Amino acid sequence: MSFILFLLAGFFSGVLGGMGMGGGTVLIPALTVIFGVEQHIAQATNLIAFLPMAAFTLKVHKDNGLLKTEGLGWIVVPALLTSVAAGFVAALLPSVVLKKLFGAFLVGLSVKLLIESRFSFSK
Repeated sequence: MSFILFLLAGFFSGVLGGMGMGGGTVLIPALTVIFGVEQHIAQATNLIAFLPMAAFTLKVHKDNGLLKTEGLGWIVVPALLTSVAAGFVAALLPSVVLKKLFGAFLVGLSVKLLIESRFSFSK
């Protein structure tokens, strides 16, 4: 039974990820709250699950001519360095701190989406 629940959590996070929302907004809370997975493991699982989807999306955008490569190094190199550094910091933080930071991120994302939706309806 738990396999089916994990499969459903992965499915719904994949659907949201494909829509551009970010599957981690579903997968990380599902893993921590529903399945009792430690925050570090839930976030690492989300990052690993993200890789195939990102590779697939990159190929689709390239095939459709939507991939612009000019100046890509100025984005990719700092993003990689920052990701590695943040990974080391996250590994040192207690799970309770990661949970609070992730919760704050979700609240901030919700406020941003609410503000954007209010402005898009008023046009």
